[in-house]
Amino acid sequence: MVADPAALRRAADALAGAKGPVAVDTERASGYRYSQRAYLVQLRREGAGTWLVDPIALGGRLDPLVQALDGTEWVLHAASQDLPCLAELGLRPGVLFDTELAGRLAGFERVALGTLVERLLGYRLEKGHGAADWSRRPLPADWLTYAALDVELLVQLRDVLEAELERQGKLAWALEEFEAVRMAPLPRPRTDPWRRTSGIHRVRNQRQLALVRALWEARDAVARERDIAPGRVLPDSALMEAAARNPASEPELLALPVFRGRAQRRMSGVWMNALRKAAALPKSELPEPAGQHEGPPPPNRWADKDPDAAARLAAARTALTAIAEANTLPVENLLLPDLVRRTCWQPPADVSPESVATALRDGGARSWQIELTLEAMTKALAATAPQA
Repeated sequence: MVADPAALRRAADALAGAKGPVAVDTERASGYRYSQRAYLVQLRREGAGTWLVDPIALGGRLDPLVQALDGTEWVLHAASQDLPCLAELGLRPGVLFDTELAGRLAGFERVALGTLVERLLGYRLEKGHGAADWSRRPLPADWLTYAALDVELLVQLRDVLEAELERQGKLAWALEEFEAVRMAPLPRPRTDPWRRTSGIHRVRNQRQLALVRALWEARDAVARERDIAPGRVLPDSALMEAAARNPASEPELLALPVFRGRAQRRMSGVWMNALRKAAALPKSELPEPAGQHEGPPPPNRWADKDPDAAARLAAARTALTAIAEANTLPVENLLLPDLVRRTCWQPPADVSPESVATALRDGGARSWQIELTLEAMTKALAATAPQA
């Protein structure tokens, strides 16, 4: 474990003096902690061996490592999951190869790291600790072994996948995709994240929605302050039950089965305060039954709202599925479903190859995707609903 400045310097020197791509992985504590920070960073490079870096012990200050890895190619599996927490530490790849994305583009149906390693390299990786609480200290020896194995064969897997993509004529596509992942901005915070509470779709009463919102916000504040996953502070089922019953006092709240735990009882004042504030809100401040929907409505409503849009979407889906199958690609990697929906819902005013290409490019489609789908999408966007 690299857990002090001297060890960090040794790791940085070893990695800087080695050659070839750097295999990178992180371990977080999702489900245990509020933050999505990295609690362990695994690095491996030919000639340098494997290094397990503890960013917590180092106070998040990894400057020697940042300098050592500057401009290097990184190999990650499902890179979009790891890049944000690595960026928090100042670590960013100069070039990226994503083995999970490469597997998808190569047409493999199952692209989990262990599955690809076993199929393409013939090794079986140890399983069992991916969902563990990596904020725990000290980390058990078998957890560290598991973490090291995650980068042990990544570069070998990269080389095999690169050769397969080259054989299929897809390497240029993959390089475009990797660069798009590398340069992707951090996700924007969700609008009204409380609306994602499990079971909220059953709530139609505005006052109950206000109760859910108030409890969610109170729980989020506690979870953020204590760095505990929100569901461990108070489960969604408790939020929904309290909103449905709207207890008038702490004894009534604590009589609910989901509030009988020690932690819930200890925080009962916080929850009651949230409920009382929501109950006192004027009608003008109550949330609407459905959040302001960004983008097109759910496709199952299109036929009623806009039959021509429904016809465009059906034509696009049929054509894109055929193209994806012909190229042994998942259709969602051929063109993002959200982009397809948005373009079909609101196509260019004057549908032409040029205007459709612009719409796809503005929506984030890469050059190879536009080249493969432009003709089909242009034709689909000209579709209309059959006349009754």
